[in-house]
Amino acid sequence: MTTLFINIKELIQIREASIKKVSGKEMSILPTIKNAFLLIKDDKILDFGTMNNLSTKADKTIDCTGKMILPTWCDSHTHIVYAGNREQEFVDRINGLTYEEIANNGGGILNSAKKLQETSEQDLYKQSAVRLEEVMKLGTGAVEIKSGYGLTVDAELKMLRVIKKLGENYNLPIKATFLGAHAFPKEYKDDKNGYIDLIINEMLPKIAKEKLAEFIDAFCETGYFSVEDTDRILEAGKKYGLIPKVHVNQFTTIGGVQVSVKHKALSVDHLEIMNSDDINTLKGTDTMPVALPSCSYFLSIPYTPARNIINAGLPLALATDFNPGSTPSGNMNFVVATACIKMKMTPEEAINAATINGAYAMNLSDKVGSITKGKKANFIVTKEILSYGAIPYNFGSVLIDTVFINGKSI
Repeated sequence: MTTLFINIKELIQIREASIKKVSGKEMSILPTIKNAFLLIKDDKILDFGTMNNLSTKADKTIDCTGKMILPTWCDSHTHIVYAGNREQEFVDRINGLTYEEIANNGGGILNSAKKLQETSEQDLYKQSAVRLEEVMKLGTGAVEIKSGYGLTVDAELKMLRVIKKLGENYNLPIKATFLGAHAFPKEYKDDKNGYIDLIINEMLPKIAKEKLAEFIDAFCETGYFSVEDTDRILEAGKKYGLIPKVHVNQFTTIGGVQVSVKHKALSVDHLEIMNSDDINTLKGTDTMPVALPSCSYFLSIPYTPARNIINAGLPLALATDFNPGSTPSGNMNFVVATACIKMKMTPEEAINAATINGAYAMNLSDKVGSITKGKKANFIVTKEILSYGAIPYNFGSVLIDTVFINGKSI
């Protein structure tokens, strides 16, 4: 079936198929067509151009007068699969406790792990499906989901099976990341090497056997996994064909960027604390820096220095970090707005970061992230707006009229 969208006020993020990501000054360029049409066939983009050049008819025609179309958001860093919530910790932070203090008191990741271990796979799936449906309605058309709230062999496998089931039941690209190295369980507090052995010798073989993940991650941070720990875990993951995507530089800079680049990580995520050595290490690599501004907003920690990264000629992607402890929101519209407001990114840079560069950070540049012939028909139809700058400007509003995923409205 063919569907034709006509009188589009502006068709945003049109790209040739060869474009995988944009970097540096290129991030400020957002190719668009005004007074445009878009033609899709089934689940793929077939053609686009100006209304003056339209000579095609379709099975169905949709008038988009006053509205804009852009690719769905590509959220390359989430923890959507979790159990319960951590609302009490939110109150604890208001009362003066830091993220680290809450974790040291048995809260944080260990709190989520306890809840998840006690939750059935069926119930975990139901909770996670609700969140996934929510972010899809908010314009996300491709998403990465991590494990890491299990911290036992059975619980980590349970999380990854839920992610796999979500991918089977929802018609959008979902990428799975194994994050067993998210925190040290209480029983391994004095035997950290023992837990890393468990990850390498028991979790990884079973994950590989069931083909439950494409990526491997570690929380490389002071008080969590050291550079040496991360090096060992990433090396083990590579033996099973898992590509690194690593949490680094959230609170301190300890060499996480360097060890990630050493292992040819697809992305390094968080980057709230960056120095010149970290930025220089990323130059000339294929590793995508990923910023998570909602996390900075929620925890009141520094924002990723986007201007320093972009001015150094590097690319940058944006993602939500949707999780129960530090970012209980999967709203990419808010992420784009916060990047503009707090990180001084232009609307063009932020949209590039949340679409084409986000797709790159999931190895999905050939399928989503731009309006390109042959790519998935995953796109957002906005409400009637004056310009695409309205998306970050109206930060408290959702300016989405309809979301199309695989050519179908949701």
